[in-house]
Amino acid sequence: MPIVFLTLAAAVLYLASAIVSVPPLLHRRALPHALGLGLATLAVMMHGAILIGIHRGGVDLHFFAALSLVSACIAALCLLVNLARPIATLGVIVFPLAAALLLLDGFLAPQTQPLQIEWQIKLHVIFALLGFSVLSLAAVLAILLALQEHALRNRQFNGIVSALPPLTLTEALMFQLIAAGFVLLTLTLLSGILFVDNLFAQHLIHKTVLSIAAWIVFGALLFGRWRYGWRGRRAVRMTLAGMALLLLAFFGSRFVLEVILKRVP
Repeated sequence: MPIVFLTLAAAVLYLASAIVSVPPLLHRRALPHALGLGLATLAVMMHGAILIGIHRGGVDLHFFAALSLVSACIAALCLLVNLARPIATLGVIVFPLAAALLLLDGFLAPQTQPLQIEWQIKLHVIFALLGFSVLSLAAVLAILLALQEHALRNRQFNGIVSALPPLTLTEALMFQLIAAGFVLLTLTLLSGILFVDNLFAQHLIHKTVLSIAAWIVFGALLFGRWRYGWRGRRAVRMTLAGMALLLLAFFGSRFVLEVILKRVP
């Protein structure tokens, strides 16, 4: 199947999976949860095949390609989370985003070449990719947690809130993802120190500083959770602040160079 049709098919499957997850949010009769997960699984598999086909099996870290790769990883993680603890709302948010970023990379992004990198740097990239994806999913849960708390304060228990698990379970899952993401982010920084030449060079300094700042934020949040029982608004704000730092670290400079200045290295 040509890449164009494969891309369209994967996007349709992503959207279909999200649509299947909507009825519970509207208090309507829901289709089997397995159907949505099955559609999303096919979409993720096709997304992976598309990335291999478009980028020739190499590691392409240019702006649009990296966004598509990250979205595929987040979608795959969303599937795994739903197998362990079904949260339909995650798919409603994550899968359409993955579809949009896949279409953007497939049809609107400029042609780029994969980077030729050694295995050590590939390992560093894998840690960074997984850490970013896990923490992104934690940030989505932080937003849902904020919605739950707002609904509880205002005694509004319909819509999205009614389809979510109890607040304590949402919060526990968020912190589990933050802990896993913090470990991966730590491995990212350590592998960067070991394998990346001159990590504080001019073209890497902002990424390094922002990544370290995010690591400090997430580390402080986990310590505060363990030592002082931090939760609620404080946890949500710190999670979103750490994620904002990571977004700037991973995509900030590439957005300026490739999208605004139209310079594709």
